[in-house]
Amino acid sequence: MITRLFSSFDPCSSMPLTTNWLRRLIILLIVFSSYWICPNRYLVIFNKININIHSEFKNLLGPQTFGVTLIFTRILLFIIFNNFIGLYPYIFTRSRHIVVTIRLSLPLWVSFILYGWINHTNHIFSHLVPQRTPGILIPFMVVIETVSNVIRPGTLAVRLAANIIAGHLLITLLGNQTASVGVNLIGILLGVQIILLTLESAVAVIQSYVFAILVTLYSREIESH
Repeated sequence: MITRLFSSFDPCSSMPLTTNWLRRLIILLIVFSSYWICPNRYLVIFNKININIHSEFKNLLGPQTFGVTLIFTRILLFIIFNNFIGLYPYIFTRSRHIVVTIRLSLPLWVSFILYGWINHTNHIFSHLVPQRTPGILIPFMVVIETVSNVIRPGTLAVRLAANIIAGHLLITLLGNQTASVGVNLIGILLGVQIILLTLESAVAVIQSYVFAILVTLYSREIESH
Protein backbone atom coordinates (compact mmCIF):
# COMPACT_ATOMS: atom_id res chain seq x y z
CA MET A 1 0.00 0.00 0.00
CA ILE A 2 2.76 2.43 0.92
CA THR A 3 4.69 1.60 -2.25
CA ARG A 4 1.62 2.15 -4.42
CA LEU A 5 0.67 5.34 -2.58
CA PHE A 6 4.02 7.09 -2.84
CA SER A 7 4.70 5.77 -6.33
CA SER A 8 2.25 8.45 -7.50
CA PHE A 9 4.99 10.99 -6.79
CA ASP A 10 7.41 9.23 -9.13
CA PRO A 11 7.50 11.01 -12.54
CA CYS A 12 8.04 7.71 -14.38
CA SER A 13 5.51 5.60 -12.47
CA SER A 14 2.75 5.68 -15.08
CA MET A 15 4.70 6.27 -18.30
CA PRO A 16 8.27 6.75 -19.53
CA LEU A 17 10.07 9.68 -17.95
CA THR A 18 10.70 11.55 -21.19
CA THR A 19 7.06 11.26 -22.29
CA ASN A 20 5.80 12.56 -18.96
CA TRP A 21 8.02 15.63 -18.90
CA LEU A 22 7.60 16.39 -22.62
CA ARG A 23 3.89 16.88 -22.04
CA ARG A 24 4.75 20.34 -20.73
CA LEU A 25 6.00 21.32 -24.18
CA ILE A 26 2.86 19.93 -25.81
CA ILE A 27 0.66 21.95 -23.45
CA LEU A 28 2.67 25.11 -24.12
CA LEU A 29 2.39 24.69 -27.90
CA ILE A 30 -1.27 23.67 -28.10
CA VAL A 31 -3.26 24.83 -25.08
CA PHE A 32 -1.61 28.23 -24.52
CA SER A 33 -0.87 29.09 -28.13
CA SER A 34 -3.64 31.72 -28.06
CA TYR A 35 -1.50 33.80 -25.70
CA TRP A 36 1.06 34.69 -28.35
CA ILE A 37 -0.58 33.98 -31.74
CA CYS A 38 -2.81 37.08 -31.69
CA PRO A 39 -4.04 39.60 -29.08
CA ASN A 40 -7.17 38.43 -27.29
CA ARG A 41 -8.89 38.60 -23.91
CA TYR A 42 -6.65 35.90 -22.43
CA LEU A 43 -3.56 37.88 -23.30
CA VAL A 44 -5.08 41.05 -21.82
CA ILE A 45 -5.93 39.26 -18.55
CA PHE A 46 -2.46 37.72 -18.37
CA ASN A 47 -0.81 41.09 -18.95
CA LYS A 48 -2.91 42.72 -16.22
CA ILE A 49 -1.97 39.99 -13.75
CA ASN A 50 1.68 40.31 -14.75
CA ILE A 51 1.63 44.10 -14.27
CA ASN A 52 -0.03 43.85 -10.85
CA ILE A 53 2.47 41.26 -9.64
CA HIS A 54 5.38 43.33 -10.93
CA SER A 55 4.02 46.45 -9.22
CA GLU A 56 3.79 44.66 -5.88
CA PHE A 57 7.37 43.43 -6.09
CA LYS A 58 8.49 46.91 -7.11
CA ASN A 59 6.79 48.37 -4.03
CA LEU A 60 8.69 45.92 -1.83
CA LEU A 61 12.10 46.43 -3.42
CA GLY A 62 11.91 50.02 -4.66
CA PRO A 63 11.72 51.65 -8.09
CA GLN A 64 15.43 51.16 -8.85
CA THR A 65 15.26 47.35 -9.03
CA PHE A 66 13.40 46.79 -12.29
CA GLY A 67 15.42 43.79 -13.46
CA VAL A 68 15.22 42.01 -10.11
CA THR A 69 11.46 42.42 -9.91
CA LEU A 70 11.11 40.87 -13.36
CA ILE A 71 13.06 37.82 -12.15
CA PHE A 72 10.80 37.39 -9.11
CA THR A 73 7.69 37.87 -11.26
CA ARG A 74 8.82 35.12 -13.63
CA ILE A 75 9.60 32.80 -10.71
CA LEU A 76 6.09 33.33 -9.33
CA LEU A 77 4.43 32.67 -12.69
CA PHE A 78 6.66 29.65 -13.32
CA ILE A 79 5.70 28.03 -10.00
CA ILE A 80 1.99 28.81 -10.50
CA PHE A 81 2.11 27.26 -13.96
CA ASN A 82 3.76 24.09 -12.68
CA ASN A 83 1.35 23.81 -9.74
CA PHE A 84 -1.73 24.16 -11.93
CA ILE A 85 -0.49 21.82 -14.64
CA GLY A 86 0.11 19.19 -11.97
CA LEU A 87 -3.60 19.21 -11.11
CA TYR A 88 -4.38 17.60 -14.47
CA PRO A 89 -4.50 13.78 -14.53
CA TYR A 90 -1.35 11.82 -15.43
CA ILE A 91 0.91 14.89 -15.30
CA PHE A 92 3.74 14.93 -12.78
CA THR A 93 3.93 18.08 -10.63
CA ARG A 94 7.55 19.18 -10.58
CA SER A 95 7.01 21.63 -7.71
CA ARG A 96 6.15 18.77 -5.33
CA HIS A 97 9.60 17.25 -5.86
CA ILE A 98 12.18 18.49 -3.33
CA VAL A 99 14.96 18.28 -5.94
CA VAL A 100 13.16 20.83 -8.11
CA THR A 101 12.25 23.22 -5.30
CA ILE A 102 15.78 23.21 -3.87
CA ARG A 103 17.10 24.05 -7.33
CA LEU A 104 14.81 27.08 -7.34
CA SER A 105 15.71 28.35 -3.87
CA LEU A 106 19.41 27.49 -3.53
CA PRO A 107 20.78 29.53 -6.49
CA LEU A 108 18.77 32.57 -5.40
CA TRP A 109 19.99 32.29 -1.82
CA VAL A 110 23.62 31.81 -2.87
CA SER A 111 23.45 34.84 -5.17
CA PHE A 112 22.00 36.99 -2.35
CA ILE A 113 24.67 35.86 0.11
CA LEU A 114 27.54 36.40 -2.32
CA TYR A 115 26.25 39.82 -3.32
CA GLY A 116 25.80 40.83 0.31
CA TRP A 117 29.23 39.65 1.46
CA ILE A 118 30.98 41.29 -1.49
CA ASN A 119 29.17 44.64 -1.54
CA HIS A 120 27.72 45.07 1.97
CA THR A 121 30.06 43.18 4.27
CA ASN A 122 29.57 45.42 7.30
CA HIS A 123 25.82 45.32 6.86
CA ILE A 124 25.85 41.50 6.81
CA PHE A 125 27.93 41.41 9.98
CA SER A 126 25.56 43.84 11.71
CA HIS A 127 22.62 41.56 10.92
CA LEU A 128 24.24 38.74 12.88
CA VAL A 129 23.83 40.68 16.14
CA PRO A 130 20.50 42.47 16.77
CA GLN A 131 20.62 45.90 18.38
CA ARG A 132 20.82 46.14 22.18
CA THR A 133 21.91 42.53 22.54
CA PRO A 134 23.69 41.90 25.89
CA GLY A 135 27.37 41.16 25.49
CA ILE A 136 27.10 37.73 27.05
CA LEU A 137 24.50 36.69 24.43
CA ILE A 138 26.39 37.93 21.37
CA PRO A 139 28.14 34.57 20.59
CA PHE A 140 24.84 32.71 20.85
CA MET A 141 23.03 35.24 18.67
CA VAL A 142 25.73 34.97 16.01
CA VAL A 143 25.30 31.20 15.92
CA ILE A 144 21.50 31.42 15.83
CA GLU A 145 21.44 34.04 13.06
CA THR A 146 24.00 32.12 11.03
CA VAL A 147 22.02 28.90 11.26
CA SER A 148 18.79 30.70 10.37
CA ASN A 149 20.44 32.17 7.26
CA VAL A 150 21.97 28.84 6.21
CA ILE A 151 18.69 26.90 6.41
CA ARG A 152 16.70 29.46 4.41
CA PRO A 153 16.93 27.67 1.03
CA GLY A 154 15.94 24.41 2.70
CA THR A 155 12.92 25.95 4.40
CA LEU A 156 11.81 27.55 1.13
CA ALA A 157 12.13 24.25 -0.74
CA VAL A 158 10.46 22.13 1.96
CA ARG A 159 7.61 24.61 2.47
CA LEU A 160 6.69 24.61 -1.22
CA ALA A 161 7.10 20.86 -1.78
CA ALA A 162 5.36 19.84 1.46
CA ASN A 163 2.28 21.99 0.90
CA ILE A 164 1.89 20.79 -2.69
CA ILE A 165 2.48 17.13 -1.86
CA ALA A 166 0.10 17.14 1.14
CA GLY A 167 -2.98 17.98 -0.90
CA HIS A 168 -2.01 15.63 -3.72
CA LEU A 169 -1.46 12.84 -1.22
CA LEU A 170 -4.92 13.34 0.28
CA ILE A 171 -6.54 13.36 -3.17
CA THR A 172 -4.67 10.14 -4.00
CA LEU A 173 -5.87 8.50 -0.78
CA LEU A 174 -9.49 9.39 -1.52
CA GLY A 175 -9.16 8.31 -5.13
CA ASN A 176 -7.92 4.87 -4.07
CA GLN A 177 -11.09 4.41 -2.00
CA THR A 178 -13.45 4.88 -4.95
CA ALA A 179 -13.48 1.20 -5.91
CA SER A 180 -14.11 -0.01 -2.35
CA VAL A 181 -16.97 2.26 -1.25
CA GLY A 182 -20.64 1.63 -1.88
CA VAL A 183 -22.74 3.27 -4.57
CA ASN A 184 -24.40 5.56 -2.03
CA LEU A 185 -21.07 7.03 -0.95
CA ILE A 186 -19.58 7.64 -4.39
CA GLY A 187 -21.39 10.97 -4.74
CA ILE A 188 -20.12 12.14 -1.35
CA LEU A 189 -16.60 11.01 -2.21
CA LEU A 190 -16.66 12.85 -5.54
CA GLY A 191 -17.97 15.98 -3.78
CA VAL A 192 -15.13 15.85 -1.27
CA GLN A 193 -12.60 15.40 -4.08
CA ILE A 194 -13.99 18.41 -5.93
CA ILE A 195 -13.67 20.49 -2.75
CA LEU A 196 -10.09 19.27 -2.26
CA LEU A 197 -9.29 20.08 -5.89
CA THR A 198 -10.62 23.61 -5.36
CA LEU A 199 -8.50 23.98 -2.24
CA GLU A 200 -5.47 22.67 -4.12
CA SER A 201 -6.02 25.33 -6.77
CA ALA A 202 -5.92 27.98 -4.04
CA VAL A 203 -2.84 26.37 -2.48
CA ALA A 204 -1.12 26.39 -5.90
CA VAL A 205 -1.45 30.18 -6.04
CA ILE A 206 -0.82 30.89 -2.35
CA GLN A 207 2.34 28.80 -2.08
CA SER A 208 3.75 30.33 -5.26
CA TYR A 209 3.08 33.79 -3.85
CA VAL A 210 4.62 32.90 -0.48
CA PHE A 211 7.76 31.51 -2.14
CA ALA A 212 8.22 34.62 -4.31
CA ILE A 213 7.48 37.06 -1.46
CA LEU A 214 9.94 35.35 0.91
CA VAL A 215 12.65 35.43 -1.75
CA THR A 216 11.87 39.11 -2.32
CA LEU A 217 12.14 39.86 1.40
CA TYR A 218 15.47 38.03 1.62
CA SER A 219 16.74 40.16 -1.25
CA ARG A 220 15.46 43.33 0.39
CA GLU A 221 17.19 42.40 3.65
CA ILE A 222 20.54 42.39 1.85
CA GLU A 223 19.93 45.84 0.39
CA SER A 224 18.42 47.51 3.46
CA HIS A 225 21.36 49.27 5.04
